[in-house]
Amino acid sequence: MIKAAIFGASGYTGQELTRILSGHPEVKLVAVTSRRFAGQPVSDVFPALNGLTSLKYQNAAPAQICDLCDVVFLALPHGVSMEIVPEFIRAGKKVIDLSADYRLRDLKVYETWYQKHSSARFIKEAVYGIPELYRSKIKKTKFIANPGCYPTSIILGLAPALKKKLLDVSTIIADSASGVSGAGREPLTGSLFCEVEGGFKAYKVGKHRHLPEIEQELNALAGKKFAISFTPHLLPVKRGILSTIYAKLKKDVSLADLHSLYSTFYAAEKFVRICPQGVYPNISSVCGSNYCDIGVAVDPRTKRVIIMAAIDNLIKGAAGQAVQNMNIICGFEEDTGLSIAPLYP
Repeated sequence: MIKAAIFGASGYTGQELTRILSGHPEVKLVAVTSRRFAGQPVSDVFPALNGLTSLKYQNAAPAQICDLCDVVFLALPHGVSMEIVPEFIRAGKKVIDLSADYRLRDLKVYETWYQKHSSARFIKEAVYGIPELYRSKIKKTKFIANPGCYPTSIILGLAPALKKKLLDVSTIIADSASGVSGAGREPLTGSLFCEVEGGFKAYKVGKHRHLPEIEQELNALAGKKFAISFTPHLLPVKRGILSTIYAKLKKDVSLADLHSLYSTFYAAEKFVRICPQGVYPNISSVCGSNYCDIGVAVDPRTKRVIIMAAIDNLIKGAAGQAVQNMNIICGFEEDTGLSIAPLYP
């Protein structure tokens, strides 16, 4: 059994990590940190975890956490992880960082979209953690840059078509809609119930920070550099992401062939489910789980492909994928602690 800690565990992602790890048969969760709630029981902050953990939040330094654990999850804001990752790496700990600090391989790109990087030399050590694409690299590393939620849905949605070179990549458009939990637990006006309920809007059009991450991975899959149009939207629901992706086909492809391609590409994947032909994913069918549901369609009139991918932004888009990566680097079965059926209705 390994000992795990969560650094920055009082947000929604930290709560989901706590929930999953508390029930993981191969893990003992030994520490959770939070400056704001230091000294308070986790179950006081998140009553849903009452009876699942007796831990209290600590305002602990990295060195203190290093002494307690084998693997550490960093559920911290962008720009904060980079300050403490080096200490965990030097201590030989397995590190799974859920911020964007090590996702972008090009330092200039990171500093353009985020801020000055204080530990850039560790970027090359991080493996981008989409198991379905980088499993062999993940097995060999101790340092995971866990992907963002929007990128996970779009990258998994496009991977088979890009690998097969079916698309005119200059025409790719991704429209993604996320539940409000994607904005975090801070009491922001735009996330208040009265501001969100009954609404549906786009935001950060053409300038969302996930855009360079999405393009980095899509470019790698296609073997060429290109840009896409990406527009995120806010849904008046708690959780879930539905990404609808459009692109022109380079040649005629039937729906049967496209569906066969996707079914074959993901045939061995435990957490990617391909919808039957004519059936399209719904966030209500993945919420609370680590699944990514993908549906495909072909519009012969416009010669476009339409790909739809649904995930829970807090699970496959964050905490669940982080645990999936931990399972791989620790040698456990990949679905250990993650065989959770979606919550429906």
